[in-house]
Amino acid sequence: MPTATTIIIVHWNRSDRCEKAVRAVGDQDSPTEVVIVDNGSSPEHLDHLRRVVPDDVQIIENGTNLGFGPAANVGLRWWLRNRTGTWVGLMPHDALPAGDCLSTMLSTVATRPRAGLVCADFGDGATPIVDPYFGGILGPQTVAEGWEPAGHPHGTFMLARRACLTEVGLFDERYFSYCEEADLALRASAVGWESGLVRGAMVVNPDLGSRSAAVDYLQLRNTLLQVREHSGRYKAFIRFCIGVIHLADGMVRPASRGPYWDPRARVRALADHLRKRYGPPPPGLLER
Repeated sequence: MPTATTIIIVHWNRSDRCEKAVRAVGDQDSPTEVVIVDNGSSPEHLDHLRRVVPDDVQIIENGTNLGFGPAANVGLRWWLRNRTGTWVGLMPHDALPAGDCLSTMLSTVATRPRAGLVCADFGDGATPIVDPYFGGILGPQTVAEGWEPAGHPHGTFMLARRACLTEVGLFDERYFSYCEEADLALRASAVGWESGLVRGAMVVNPDLGSRSAAVDYLQLRNTLLQVREHSGRYKAFIRFCIGVIHLADGMVRPASRGPYWDPRARVRALADHLRKRYGPPPPGLLER
């Protein structure tokens, strides 16, 4: 019997979504086990999870919101200590992989010994790439089916190879959330590991509508961190200047604002980058 692939689900206060995600993982046509890493959800959400998930689903309680990357690391360390499989899966509580998503990914990477990180297919015609000035962005799709080289995997549904994690380490916890997958992929690429996307291994993420000011803050601050770490201080300076220009432009031209635009969050992101303050967003941003 094939060994079950451990799928780590990072959850925070959306037990209804997480219930559906657990069901989608259980419906895979490849054997799986589920480990939920809970980021300090309310008692109501934790009680709901305990009632609705199968008895063999393990719930690891962090007790506080560590962020996506640090919470994922909790699950990844558990897997590295307690399981011997080659691949581990990772997803947020609102991802819904198709029934053949995992098996399609595993069959594709079976012939790629240097594949270290791989993600599923949104079906949106875009591929994650890494720009030296703008960090992780989307480029055009380049293949119709199977393995497609990518600058980094997206975290909606991704697999990581044990040997890759053992060599390059886990997520950099300074990022909290956003850009941690790109940082990990860049570190992996530096020592010869491949990152890719498997076309035809479908996943949907129906809960992408968050407009929290924390999203705007984290995306800008973490992009600046990533560019500085991997492209150098000159490119980080240019990216910082672009951030200032975008802030000023958004203040006078509302039509230029992105979906998460929040001026106070952006000012704080620029300031915190200069102060090298990373980790959780400032108190209050998650509520705005």
